[in-house]
This record gives sequence, structure tokens and C-alpha cells, in this order.
Amino acid sequence: MSSYAHPLDISFEFFPPSTEAGHEKLMRTRDALAERDPRFFSVTYGAGGSTQARTTQTVKAVRECGIDTAPHLSCIGSDKEALRDLLCEYREAGIRKLVALRGDLPSGMGAAGELRYANELVDFIRAETGDHFEIAVAGYPESHPQAPSFERDLENFVRKVQAGADVAITQYFFNPEAYFHFVERATAMGVVVPIVPGIMPITNYTKLARFSDGCGADIPRWIRKQLEAYGDDSTSIRAFGEEVVSRLCQRLLDGGAPGLHFYTLNQAEPTLKVLDNLS
Repeated sequence: MSSYAHPLDISFEFFPPSTEAGHEKLMRTRDALAERDPRFFSVTYGAGGSTQARTTQTVKAVRECGIDTAPHLSCIGSDKEALRDLLCEYREAGIRKLVALRGDLPSGMGAAGELRYANELVDFIRAETGDHFEIAVAGYPESHPQAPSFERDLENFVRKVQAGADVAITQYFFNPEAYFHFVERATAMGVVVPIVPGIMPITNYTKLARFSDGCGADIPRWIRKQLEAYGDDSTSIRAFGEEVVSRLCQRLLDGGAPGLHFYTLNQAEPTLKVLDNLS
């Protein structure tokens, strides 16, 4: 089971780089963030397996610094045999953590695969590997963008936790009350695993707006308006973003969040600045 206990438990997410230069940058980022003694790094998985080979390669490279690294595992577009082989490969490589996700159906793909939902994937991992892996699942404080309602999304969240997850990591958000409400509701429905807030540093308004529109994360109007007012002034955007995200993280920790999981976008400095602002 999960061993989350200290209020400054942190973890960092990377994506698999597609170029040699990107790989070298990621290794520098890894080394800088490793100095903060994270519980683990995680590495994302492209839709339909488009980056699965790169995910596996990146996980093995990131792990070389001696810190646990958790690959993302998606059931969409994968059959059980392929997943079984991948789980075997990860066990043999000494991987002890996984992030289990449904994933998104790529454009043009007609079938989702043998497993359709994250709770089925968690069930499958447990059936194949027992308690070998610590399994993290995703939570959506502001509801999954494809969910018909908040209530239905919450039921789905509870279902995948009960399938055997050890911890949940949320989609990023900028309204701390959304997180606290989500945790309160999930706890009332029997969820006892830690729910770790996902944190997105703000460094580029255009990219942030695009990401947020795609994943259903709300950018409060006051934040949008201030970022828009800065235009192309990247220095002001980063300074404002650092202030906003630092205050968010402090509020979450003060309110009892069991840790912080940073979506780094393969950059160290924005996350390090936020961490340095926390008491």
C-alpha cells in the first residue's frame, strides 16, 4: 500500500522526448529535480501507444538516477496480451509503481481494446501481478471533460480506487476549493487512499489555455485576464504564474493535501521556484 505521510511528499511528471536534444534536456531536468528527493518520477504514455516504446525507454533512462519511476499505462488501444507483456517487462526492469489510466481513443481508431475503463485496467494489473506494483489512478476535481455529470464522474473515480489503487493523482486545477470538495465527497463515498493534487506551473498562457480547454481544467477568469494583459511579456507571465501556483500549493498543504505532483513539461526551473516558496 501507499506510504504517503509527510506533507512535503512530492513527485514529478515527464513526457517522453522525441529528439536527442530533448532527451539530453530531460536528463538535466531529472538531475535538478532529483535533488529535491521526490517519492517518484512518472512518464506519460501517448494515446493508442503512439509513444509506448519511448515511454519505456524514457522510464529506464530516468530511473538511472536511483529514484523510482512510474510509467503511465493506458488500456485504450491495447489488448490484454500486449499489456501482460508490458507488465512483465516492467517487473523484470525493477519498476514498482504504475499510473493506470483509461487513455484517449486516437482519431481514426475504431475500437477501444479489450479493456475500456481504468477500473478494468487496475483489476487486470492486480490479477496479473498481485501487489507488486503501487498503482496510482487519476482524479478530476472539476470532473472529467467527457463525464455526463460530476456525480457520475465521482462514481467512476470511486470504482477505480476500489479496484485496487493505492493512491490517486488529480488533474491540475487552480481553484483549491475544487480539490477540497472533491476529496470530501470521495472520502464520504469510502475512498481512503491519498488524493494528491496535480500542479501545473504557469509559464506560457497560450499553451496553458490550450491544455486546459482540452482536459477540462478551469482557469479562473481573474487569472486568464491577468495573463492576457501581459501579452508576450514572458517574464511577467512567469513571475505571476509563480506567485499564483505557489499560493495554491501552500493553501493545499495547509489544508491537509498529502503531497504535490508537478506536471513539469520537462522543465525544472518553474517547479523549483514554486517549491522554494513553500514553508
